[in-house]
Amino acid sequence: MKTKTTFKVRTYECDSYGHVNNAVYLNYLEYGRMDFLNQIGFDYKGIVAEGYFIYVSHVDIYYKSSAYFDDDLTIESYSTKLKSVSGTIHQTIANQNGVVCAEADVTWCCVNKDTGRPSKVPDKFMVEGLKPEPPETV
Repeated sequence: MKTKTTFKVRTYECDSYGHVNNAVYLNYLEYGRMDFLNQIGFDYKGIVAEGYFIYVSHVDIYYKSSAYFDDDLTIESYSTKLKSVSGTIHQTIANQNGVVCAEADVTWCCVNKDTGRPSKVPDKFMVEGLKPEPPETV
């Protein structure tokens, strides 16, 4: 399931060059992922309450074009890989003109909070939206 999250660039997210600082894109991706989980019905608070954490273990990000103060940005998120303890979410951040500013593949891992070790995601949290999107055909 592909989801979209929209927001506006704030002044404090811009650097001395006047564009969004590269480090801020990681915050945008986090915001988009949490909204993705909410939209697909993943019970994030519930999994934490049961003793598990969902950690980001790897991010591959490609910066493509600058975003500026007051730009309207949209983050598109969808799952591309799912294993028993981990998965990958692909995210694209584009401006109001459809220009892609950044693209990322974010790998996450389920961790048992007591042991600190990777752990199988409990079945009740394996919602349909975590399953990878089928490739698009032209």
